[in-house]
Order: sequence, then structure tokens, then C-alpha cells
Amino acid sequence: MAATDEMLEIALRHKPHAECIVPEKREERTTEGGLDAAGQHNHLAPIVARLNDAGIRVSLFIEPDARQIEAAMRLRAPVVEFHTGRYAHVDGEERAAELRRLADAAALAWKNGIEPHAGHGLTYENVVPVAAIPQLAELNIGHYLIGEAIFTGLDPAVRRMRALMDEARG
Repeated sequence: MAATDEMLEIALRHKPHAECIVPEKREERTTEGGLDAAGQHNHLAPIVARLNDAGIRVSLFIEPDARQIEAAMRLRAPVVEFHTGRYAHVDGEERAAELRRLADAAALAWKNGIEPHAGHGLTYENVVPVAAIPQLAELNIGHYLIGEAIFTGLDPAVRRMRALMDEARG
């Protein structure tokens, strides 16, 4: 959900189990990066507090960065989802560096009592190294899977992704 009063009121009215707060601009079709939780602390604090008070599990979609994790801790967000878009769009040494950044961020979040998730741009071809990060509790890959399901059906698409993720944790 976007961090707006309108979205907050919808969430409070419907009380879902969880809400992931994402950066959102009108012209975007999907998020282009992580939420700046550190820079938007004062704006996010009352939103996160109201969601927490309503028993809605809050996740912040952030970059895998220590400053953003520290902000999530100050905001009392129980979950963070790391933006994996950069990892998904680079190769070679850059991808290895992004994978290290994801792993370090996941370890830092876990160490500080925050459940780390990851997602954005993950595919059959690039998911295994991310899925192998032991602290990551969840990967969000819905957009890709729905695209693949057009060609193979939803069940086979999900089963293939799940097999890759399980193999990584093997």
C-alpha cells in the first residue's frame, strides 16, 4: 500500500493480516525502488503505529541498506521486504555485490528481530542465490509467476518456482 491517508483508512476498515508499505507515484506501474523509511520517518511513524495498533502486520519495502533497516527498527516494523530490482538487472560482479548486500541486510534485520523478505524482478533464472540466503523468510514473486502462468498454467509455474527455492535451501 502507498503511505497515504486514503490507503491507511482502507487498510483499517478491512483489517488484512498484513500490509506492505511501498513507495508509489501516480505514474508508476510498479515500484522502481525501495521506500526511503529513514528519510520519511516522520510521515511513516503514525501510519505504521496505527496499522500496528489495529493488529495489522506491517512490512516496509526498502532497499537492502543498514540505514533503512535502522529506520524500520525505529518505526517498529516487524517485517521488511528488500527490493531485489537492482540484483535482478545487473550481471557478473555487480550481481555478486548485490547478492552480498542482500545477504548482509537480511542478517542485520534478523539479528535485530525484524523478519526479512525479498522481492522484485526475481525469475526462474535468478531466484536460487537469493532463496539460498538463510534469514529470508519469504520471497515475493507474484508478477513473474502470473506472467509465466499465461503460458504454462498457474500450478506448474508455482511448482517450478517452489522447486527452485527448495533446491536453494536444500
